[in-house]
Amino acid sequence: MVIAVLAAFLAAAVVMGSTAAVSRRQDKVAVVDVAWGLAFVAIALVLAVLSADLHSWLLAGLVTVWGGRLAWHIGRRSRGHGEDPRYEKMLGAPGWGAGAGTVITRVFLTQAVVAFVISAPLQVAAAYDVRWWPVVWLGVAVWAVGFWFEVVGDAQLEAYKAKPRESRPKILDTGLWGWTRHPNYFGDACVWWGLWVAGALSLGWLPGLSTVFAPAAMTFFIRNVTGAKLLEKTMSQREGWDEYAARVPLFFPRPPRS
Repeated sequence: MVIAVLAAFLAAAVVMGSTAAVSRRQDKVAVVDVAWGLAFVAIALVLAVLSADLHSWLLAGLVTVWGGRLAWHIGRRSRGHGEDPRYEKMLGAPGWGAGAGTVITRVFLTQAVVAFVISAPLQVAAAYDVRWWPVVWLGVAVWAVGFWFEVVGDAQLEAYKAKPRESRPKILDTGLWGWTRHPNYFGDACVWWGLWVAGALSLGWLPGLSTVFAPAAMTFFIRNVTGAKLLEKTMSQREGWDEYAARVPLFFPRPPRS
């Protein structure tokens, strides 16, 4: 277990350290968003190599599909754009203007530590044998639901943005966006609950309960801190938003209301 923990932290540190070097060269902190999913991919693959069992390789496959797609999506979406205003506001200056120590500590080191903590179910799964294989497949099903919400939600948003501004609705409220105001963030949460079920809970109640903080923390942050509610501070200024928000739930989906 100690080796798995150390390997996970080292993998996250290497990815974020390499990304910090690229970021410094480009003077753009937002490249860390591309590395977020890749940090989990690195952790999962290193743990799979160490454990060399089917369970960890299955988890590594799920994480690689999720993290690889997320990195590709964010990288393609951000290409040609400048610094993300979120990081400029956080650091008080664009790019690395706040100083290397501040940027590394507040962004890259923080994200490496968070990725390491969130990956706890993968670390436990690499150290112990599966007890309940049906629970593994239940977790895979939950992961699949989350991945579907992410992929379809992102595709629907891209199709909406591709339409001329003057001919598209003020608010995207069709498809999954009529079920939840943030289908991609909800999907992200489901992915990590699925990995927790397939990874830690399948080992037994004790490993499951001791790592439940990981998907719970991921859900809390993407709903309340870095994701949905942060985005809504700007989205809520759009025309028709209040009516949309009254009909469609913030996070957990439900059938559309008329």
